[in-house]
Amino acid sequence: MGFEEEYQTFMNTHLQARSGERLRRLQEGHKHAEMLFLKQVWWPSFHHFQYLYPEYEVNDFKDGTRYLDFAYIRPGIRICLEIDGFGPHLKNISRWQFSDSLERQNQLVIDGWTVIRFSYDQVKEKPRRCQQIVQQVIGRWLGDELDLTTLSLLEKEVLRLAIRKGETISPREVENYLKVSDKTVKKVLSQLVDKKMLIPASGIERIRSYQLGDQVKNPI
Repeated sequence: MGFEEEYQTFMNTHLQARSGERLRRLQEGHKHAEMLFLKQVWWPSFHHFQYLYPEYEVNDFKDGTRYLDFAYIRPGIRICLEIDGFGPHLKNISRWQFSDSLERQNQLVIDGWTVIRFSYDQVKEKPRRCQQIVQQVIGRWLGDELDLTTLSLLEKEVLRLAIRKGETISPREVENYLKVSDKTVKKVLSQLVDKKMLIPASGIERIRSYQLGDQVKNPI
């Protein structure tokens, strides 16, 4: 399915799972800026919404609750993604409110969150740059999950491509991604299969696609 269908499924799943204040917050807090982030940044990067939670509730440092625009959560990984609009309310914010906002972010970091913030203008006007930042932040966990010391640069890049996509990858995709010959691609894919980091997903004599091996802890 394309973005629109997957987006509706994603939102409906979370709406149906919530009630009370958490439901109200999702209905009222998820607006155009958040939807634009999913459409122009997240979806082109990963083509799915697995492990992503909109308007995610966390405990506030003042013993209350607050909501993150998006939370990406996997074992050992907690990433907060915020989209900040620029509007009249920013001009009217007091010094104490500004300090409170910084303290809230600091508390998230202390609690083990990685905090990534984009402005609405960045999401709208420079989505590719936002995609790169998100991919880099999440992709760095690959280095923590795997022993990459035995892999070549090309092998690492192929694994990162498979992780970011979250689906099977084809030799042609790898060729376009790496900008190398099909002969080189076949060699790299064969090496990763031998190391059990990739396994054939379709085809027998001529493999048409590959997926991550069981030993790869997929952070996406």
